[in-house]
Amino acid sequence: MLEDTGQNRPLVSVIIPTYNRASWLKGAIDSVLEQTFTNFELLIIDDGSTDDTREIIANYGVQVKYFYQPNKGPSAARNSGIKKARADLITFLDSDDRWLKNKLQTQVDLMITDPGIKICYTDEIWIRRGKKVNPKKIHQKYSGWIYQKCLPLCIISPSSVMIYREVFDKVGLFDESLLVCEDYDLWLRISQRYPITFINEPLIIKNGGHEDQLSQRLWGMDRFRVKALEKMLQENSVSTEDKQATIDILIKKCTILANGCFKRSKIEEGNQYISIIERYKYTR
Repeated sequence: MLEDTGQNRPLVSVIIPTYNRASWLKGAIDSVLEQTFTNFELLIIDDGSTDDTREIIANYGVQVKYFYQPNKGPSAARNSGIKKARADLITFLDSDDRWLKNKLQTQVDLMITDPGIKICYTDEIWIRRGKKVNPKKIHQKYSGWIYQKCLPLCIISPSSVMIYREVFDKVGLFDESLLVCEDYDLWLRISQRYPITFINEPLIIKNGGHEDQLSQRLWGMDRFRVKALEKMLQENSVSTEDKQATIDILIKKCTILANGCFKRSKIEEGNQYISIIERYKYTR
């Protein structure tokens, strides 16, 4: 349940991690400051930017709280924001995304109306290289106990989430060892322990396809999802049914990765995925 925030404590903490995205950052910040809901604090975690990020943020004065740290990656930046946040409700906004004006108000109203909801997320508008695109069927959103729906790929955008701080106390923070798919890893841990509520309304604009995205620079995103899946198999909280579903998707991903490695003559790496398959195929 939400605590009395008093006059000085915000109800919501908004965390924007950023790294060398000066050209995008103003749009993200403005979309927060233009929200119809205003009882929030805005934290910018600059993960070692070398461009004009600091100068852009300086123009906003006391409207934002700016924190600089050496480059450690998106997980470390978000974790830093969580630790510095003062509110019970935590939200994130990637610096290349934007919010629609009623995003925060819609989610706060839901969380206050139903204190049993610990995490919710919204639908989204996709922009790729400046053009609107429609998500594919595999990106369909779900509500409730959605762990198995989260296994194939990440269906929850960090920019769309509102989450109680207590959830992080239970499941931990973002895994800083993962270069990408750190959000996939976190949603698996959360969806195993909590039902997740989906708001079927597009309240964020996701910009993708630009070259500075890690997902554009790294091949084989499933390499990182495999690590997250193996972590889940070590969790005592995973039910028998969910464990079997986890093993099934792990074997499927490892098979695809192994074939890809062999085609690229990465024999040693391919054999590593084969060994993972051998480890789990008889436990289904």
